[in-house]
Amino acid sequence: MMLVCEQVLTRDGWRHHQLITVEHGRISSIGPAPAQHHYPVYQGRLVPGFIDIQVNGGGGVLFNQDCDVDGLQKMMQAHLAHGTTAMLPTLITDDYATMAKAAAAVRQARQQKVPGIVGVHFEGPWLAAKRKGVHREAFIRPPTAAELDLLTDPELGVVMVTLAPETVAPEVIQRLSHAGVKVFLGHSDATAAQVNAALDAGAIGFTHLYNAMSQLHSRAPGMVGVCLARDAYAGIIVDGYHVDPQACQIAFRAKGKTQMMLVTDAMALAATTQTHTPFFDTEIQRHGDKLTTPDGTLAGSSLTMLEAVKNTVSQCQVPLTDALEMASLTPAKAIALEHEHGAIAEGHYANFMLLDADLSITQLWLHGVATRKEH
Repeated sequence: MMLVCEQVLTRDGWRHHQLITVEHGRISSIGPAPAQHHYPVYQGRLVPGFIDIQVNGGGGVLFNQDCDVDGLQKMMQAHLAHGTTAMLPTLITDDYATMAKAAAAVRQARQQKVPGIVGVHFEGPWLAAKRKGVHREAFIRPPTAAELDLLTDPELGVVMVTLAPETVAPEVIQRLSHAGVKVFLGHSDATAAQVNAALDAGAIGFTHLYNAMSQLHSRAPGMVGVCLARDAYAGIIVDGYHVDPQACQIAFRAKGKTQMMLVTDAMALAATTQTHTPFFDTEIQRHGDKLTTPDGTLAGSSLTMLEAVKNTVSQCQVPLTDALEMASLTPAKAIALEHEHGAIAEGHYANFMLLDADLSITQLWLHGVATRKEH
């Protein structure tokens, strides 16, 4: 496949009138298009596909409740329509049997080469009950040998875990890190000293910055303060409900586009018009774009990555190129996939989309296969 695009976002910024050649699902070359050619020409802005490292569900599917390849495919298709071309399906704190079932589903999806499923994110169960959010306290527990073995299975692809450092010893974090697991910190009331010890042991980032973690105070920096001060990645939910836009701006200015990542924390209601869905022993309700349990507790989001990018630009006054990088290249780097995801570059998967002036997707390519999107 060969195509010409008038504006292409590369690692070096915008390039104009570029000819892109795709072979076997990857970009084999990119360079100036000849003055005279017969290739299809696309107007608009060609940008990399998004990478979402925290996706609990979407399209009516919640990973905890649909732990099979069919469920993963439905989640992926729902978010693909909104620009996500790679994801870490995320399992909310649950029992070991469900963790094993989720791992088996991801393993099978990867064996079947389901596009977009690059690994798995276990959000818990090694969390702090005080900062549990909607996670069920009955399932919150310390690590077991079986769980550690599960997370270090190389057939799962990228494995990310969110844990509370006051409940997991630095030695365990070090073991996980050495095994290639991407350790993120969250759902925690840890002191700054505990957070720093976890980072020194190998943790590389923070899950949904500001939410469900110890806050920043002048003499007790907490998890938020350490995150802002240290070199580490941080996901953030820019939906206008989880974090005030000015707090988002603080994070973006403190850490920049190379460490901040846009995430959705999407639940089953994302990419649907449904208004409620079962969730363990309660339900999640939609109020506009806000998701809560009946008692008013925030319960993930109905966000898509495209909406997160738009919100970051409109609510937080972040340049579009920076917002796009925080949705593509930065998460790719965080999970060590930047050699084939997150950028429009030679050797990378041909995962990119065409945006119009309103930042709507007019065309999207996944592994070089084009799909017309409706809006």
